[in-house]
Amino acid sequence: MPAERIHLVRHGEVHNPDHLVYADLPGFGLSERGRDQAAAAAARLTGAPVTRVVASPLQRGVETARVIAEATTGGTFIKDERFTEWTMAKRWAGIAWEELPTERPGELEAYLEHPDELPFVDETLAQLALRTAGGVGEHAAQIAGGDLVVVSHQDPIHAAARHLTGRGFETYHTAKPAHAAIVTIGPAAGAFVLLDVWEPPQDEDVHGRRNQGRRPGGPR
Repeated sequence: MPAERIHLVRHGEVHNPDHLVYADLPGFGLSERGRDQAAAAAARLTGAPVTRVVASPLQRGVETARVIAEATTGGTFIKDERFTEWTMAKRWAGIAWEELPTERPGELEAYLEHPDELPFVDETLAQLALRTAGGVGEHAAQIAGGDLVVVSHQDPIHAAARHLTGRGFETYHTAKPAHAAIVTIGPAAGAFVLLDVWEPPQDEDVHGRRNQGRRPGGPR
């Protein structure tokens, strides 16, 4: 592929005081911390030879991509539906995370234990990986050198990165990208390798778990 490196970026933290699963619902933009995280990611990428920025069309993806594009491509970026959220999340949209076990019994547990074997989804994890990785490959092939930046969501980025680097879905929930994390991969001997994972500072998530400082192989 002409792209020298591919930077898969998760959007910044979302303003979500009710702890809802927002999926593809409208009206969920970045929080103040999320804007700071997007700015930190943009600063991280400023020195890279970024040729193209592509984003999920969802608000949080667009807002993050706009900040990165302003720092790298003069504000130009492309929206691509292939980088939208995993369609599985639509089943949970609008439900508070704390209420999922009651509203959708067993589904959150299944997602955490066997994300690649979910009988209740219309898009499997493998299909998600192929959808996102296919978009990455197409955009990477279209640019004449330089780096590609793709702004998307946690599961699409993680699934695509694992698929492209041949890691499969075992231990899938290990080292998933935090808000505004940059997962950098590059070509090597006809395949892709993981080059770097960078994350801006994180606070506690809605479940009270510390996110800061996670790296490949570390705990979720």
